This record gives sequence, C-alpha cells and structure tokens, in this order.
Amino acid sequence: MRSDAAARVEKSTARRVHLQPAATAMVWLGVERPLEAVAVPDVVLGPGEVLVAVEFATICGSDVHTMLGHRQSPAPGVLGHEYVGRVVATGDGGARTIDGKAVEHDARIVWSVMASCGACDRCTRGLTQKCRTLLKYGHERLTTRWELSGGFATHMHLRSGTGIVAVDETTPAAALAPVTCGTATAVAAMRAALSAVELDSPAVLVSGAGLIGLSVAALARDRGCTVVVADPDERRRDLAARFGAHAAIDPGDPDAAAEVWAGLGLPGPDIVIEASGSRTAVSAALDAVEVGGAVILVGSVFPTEPVTLDPESLVRGLVTVRGVHNYASADLAAALDFVAGSTDRWPFAELVEATFPLERLREGVALAATGGPVRVGIELSASSGAATAPRGQRRSSEVDAVTTPR
Repeated sequence: MRSDAAARVEKSTARRVHLQPAATAMVWLGVERPLEAVAVPDVVLGPGEVLVAVEFATICGSDVHTMLGHRQSPAPGVLGHEYVGRVVATGDGGARTIDGKAVEHDARIVWSVMASCGACDRCTRGLTQKCRTLLKYGHERLTTRWELSGGFATHMHLRSGTGIVAVDETTPAAALAPVTCGTATAVAAMRAALSAVELDSPAVLVSGAGLIGLSVAALARDRGCTVVVADPDERRRDLAARFGAHAAIDPGDPDAAAEVWAGLGLPGPDIVIEASGSRTAVSAALDAVEVGGAVILVGSVFPTEPVTLDPESLVRGLVTVRGVHNYASADLAAALDFVAGSTDRWPFAELVEATFPLERLREGVALAATGGPVRVGIELSASSGAATAPRGQRRSSEVDAVTTPR
C-alpha cells in the first residue's frame, strides 16, 4: 500500500480546483469516537483524476463493522464505498470510462471501489482488485491532498486507475449506489461459479440474503437457474422471493433443505454461493454442494474461527472451492447494465429503506447496525450547499479551476 496517497499525481502539471462553498467530509476517528466534519476547500487533480459531487451513498455492512470495531481500518479516514455522483472537474488530459470514452463534465457516473495501477503482475493477470499498489475508497487513512477519499462526503477525489461507468439519468440513485460493492461482487461470484460449473441452468443455493445474496438470486434467476436462498431471518427470506428465489429456507431447520430440493425435483445445488460470512454457513455450503459442483465463498471478509475441512470429500466429489473478493471493472459495468435494465423486475431501489443527510451519518450507521434494512442511504445533495448543480448548468461559485505547476 502506498505510504503517500498523492504518489499517483505525476510531476508535470496538476489542476487545482477551488470549491466554494468547501467540500465536507465526515471523518471517522476511531471506535467509539465521534465523527468529525472536515472542510476541504481545494482539490488538486493529477492526470486522469476526477472530482465528483456525490449525489447519494449507501452504508455497507463493512462500514458498520469498521465503526463498531469488528474489523480493522486505518483512522482517521473517510468511510463509504457505495456511491453515485456527477463530474465536477477532471485532471490534465481528462479521464476515461471503462469502455474507453472520455469522462465528460456534468456526467452522472458510478465508479469502482478501488484504483489500480494496471501495470503490475496482478493487474496484468486480471486481478486488478489485488493490485500491488491498490487504493480503496472508504478504506484509506486520511492524507493531505487526498482528503476526499470516501463516499461519506459531499465530493470525492477519484484517482487514476479507477473504473468509471457513465449511468443514465432515470435509474434511481438508491438502485445505483450499492452496485459498486454488493451487486458488482455478486456478478464476479456468478462469473467464477459458471466458469467452474459449465451447465446451462445449474441449481444455485445462495447462503445469506443481504445485498450480495439477493443480487445473486436475481442474476441466477434471469439466467434460468433454479434458485434457493437460505437465511435465518424471516423478513429476509420473504425478500428473497421478490428477487427470484424459487424457495427460501431457514438454515437452522435441519430438514428444510432436503424437503425443498426434493420438492423442486433436484438432488441439491450445483453451485453454492456463500454470502453471509458465517462460519457455520461456510461448513454447510461445503456439505451441501453436489458432485462436480462449486462453492464460491464471498462473505468471509471478517475474522472467524477456522472451518474444519474434509479434503477427501472434496476430492471424491470433484468440488471446486473458490474465494471471490471485490471485482474487476468489467463486473462493475455488467452489474450496472443488469440493475439499470431490470428495474421493472427486481426492486433494488427498495432495498434502501431509510435515508439520512450527511450530518446524521452516525444515526444512519446505528440503524444499519440493527440488521433490519438491507441498506441505509445518505443523501448528499440535500445535506450540503456544495452539491452538484442541475444538469447542464455550472455554478460559477462552485468550481474555479486553474492549471498550476506541481
């Protein structure tokens, strides 16, 4: 990881953007410490970088885990990695979207959770989410000249190497923002599963009906798969039916799975996508998969006790076990196409069940921590005078940019 977050800015020219009023970032100082609002009046954009006015952000489970001390994250920092916004300015030479088009001023965009170099051994293998010099939005320590590094701010400073996708004006922000984490990861998980199990319509068991699990259910159903979702929460099981599940079961019921698969006329799942991170659920996934099947582990992104593994059963069962963490830029683009093109089928926007202004972020996190809403939203345009201007208009008081030598 870079010790200096400004290292990506080339030593040529940089564009200084003056914000009036100043941008505001909510800085996380550590567990059980208050959030602090920090004003950022100037942003220096290097080549290929972008300044975005954040329209809407959502609170991911990892944000909650960080603030509660259940996972490590550097402090002070600006959390938040699910977002949609509008371009305010670009650095020298402009920037490009994933499909190679120029990023235009005032464009509505969504961007990946990470910025990658594109040149290291991992990037050239297609593992850009594991770049040797990776930067992750909402996961970095606050540094000078890169204060706007997370989604819980009125503006974000996007670094070179960020996957950017232009989005339409009609898809609700509440549907778009979570795509940059859960839904794009679900696309990556399905891609990994289908590369291991080459069946036209495999039977899929989804463990966990959070954002990733519900996204997998909808993706699998659209592909013609038989989909069963397991979650201990009755409300989440009901929600799974709205996202394409043929059946939803309580994993605590020892007879439920066998009864459901028998009722569907199938022996069991060809693919299990484990999206909860529960140690018990991981063990159950390994036990449930059919011969020649695949278990894709997605939810295990926080510490747990080790899981007992029976290698003989995996070998004799020809089982593939694979971990998926985050996603590639192509997965983000595919996820956005999927969500924007399926608003009439799958109610992604309804997963954001409550919304708070930026200054009430702590309240939003407290609600998200209850485990009730799948997502809680943060409305940025309503909470700051530094919000983006209406499309097609430029507030002269908002941006005054000049090119200055570095």
